[in-house]
Amino acid sequence: MNKLQDKVALVSGSGRGIGREIALKLASEGARVVVNDLDEAPAMEVVQTIRAAGGQAVACVGSVTEAEFAPRFVRTALEQFGGVDIIVNNAGYTWDNVIQKMSDEQWEDILAVHLTAPFRILRAASDFIREAAKKEAELGTPVFRKVVNISSTSGVYGNAGQANYAAAKAGINGLTRALAKEWGRYKVNVNSVAFGLIKTRLTEADAQADASIDIEGRKIKVGVNPQVLKNAESLIPLGRAGTPEEAAGAVYMFCIPESNYVSGQILVCGGGRP
Repeated sequence: MNKLQDKVALVSGSGRGIGREIALKLASEGARVVVNDLDEAPAMEVVQTIRAAGGQAVACVGSVTEAEFAPRFVRTALEQFGGVDIIVNNAGYTWDNVIQKMSDEQWEDILAVHLTAPFRILRAASDFIREAAKKEAELGTPVFRKVVNISSTSGVYGNAGQANYAAAKAGINGLTRALAKEWGRYKVNVNSVAFGLIKTRLTEADAQADASIDIEGRKIKVGVNPQVLKNAESLIPLGRAGTPEEAAGAVYMFCIPESNYVSGQILVCGGGRP
């Protein structure tokens, strides 16, 4: 049984890593997905994978930090699939430094992608959500919609070298709880998933090898020292880092009907490590 049959899902940053697995998971349960990535190639690969499995998906390529991205993202869902039922704010990256070495650009860019962009996407969807909820109430056919904001254990507990990222992810938790109160009357469940150590290109690369990712023409250093990674895994009760598929499963739980009475919550997906 497809628990998300014909639901329409927006998943930002879904061309790679955790976002990709979220898009595939939702599609496997019947959702029609709007896939987003900075680059067209990975976004279209996910779209084609979903279509090849019999699902429906379209791409909305671009940076979530662009001023006009959010309305375009929502408009794509409305024009292609006729509605919005699920919003997963997943897009993001890390740009670490200790505070005395952190530039204004590092601070502002990380807040822009992890906090301002989700705010804009949710604001852009608000008119449709409010009008749809009103019509459904008048017809006596209520529909539950879902927002899942991606946070991090850095935003719950803090993390040295990540003042920008921790602040942004703490902010998304605050946005989650505020919006759960605002949108409860529209039957929208708003929750966050705070990931611990998950195996992605941001964590699996060797920091000593000067690994980097390209973010709109900027080379951002990524990766973790192998010994640091090994030590971190040893502190996790389950004894290992999580997989992108497992991370997607935590998001999926907040998207299905069984979570219709769960809102304003922060779920830590970290293998048992506080």
